[in-house]
Amino acid sequence: MSDSRRKILALFAFAALFETMMGSAQASTPERLAVIEKPALDLSGKKRVGKASFYAHRFAGKKMADGKMMNPQHDNAASRTLPLGTTAKVTNLDTGKSAFVTIQDRGPYVKGRIVDLSPSTAQEIGITQRQGVARVEVAPLAVPLPNGGVKLGAAANVTLAHGALLARNDRAYRPFPPLGW
Repeated sequence: MSDSRRKILALFAFAALFETMMGSAQASTPERLAVIEKPALDLSGKKRVGKASFYAHRFAGKKMADGKMMNPQHDNAASRTLPLGTTAKVTNLDTGKSAFVTIQDRGPYVKGRIVDLSPSTAQEIGITQRQGVARVEVAPLAVPLPNGGVKLGAAANVTLAHGALLARNDRAYRPFPPLGW
């Protein structure tokens, strides 16, 4: 066999091995969703169950979708379907611990995940760095509407830490004063 022929065969063998290794590496990583896939906004205020992850520390100080800087110590969160400004109660279904968050960013872009939490919020509900992901329930408290109103969500009947009880209301209400005053 000629030397050039050996080199070509070795190159093909390397390419086949590389393709096999890359194929198995991709199978073990979570399936990424395209950023351009924009699901419809969920204005229903209903609870959702799925997986939560948390922001990597490299996002600290970066601008979020609402224009504010991401602070790992605040209660910010990201959702692909809840409107920006939504306040929601996130409950870790394994630990039973809950925290209130404000949706200020878009994401996560990994299949099966419904919310990205700030590192401090993730820690508060029992998601460790080692674990990284947990099953959660996201129950909106207040959902901003396109017309400027706010709809009370599934978590609106909970008692907040300061003791105020919010009444459950399935209808949207408008802030006071009405528009045009």
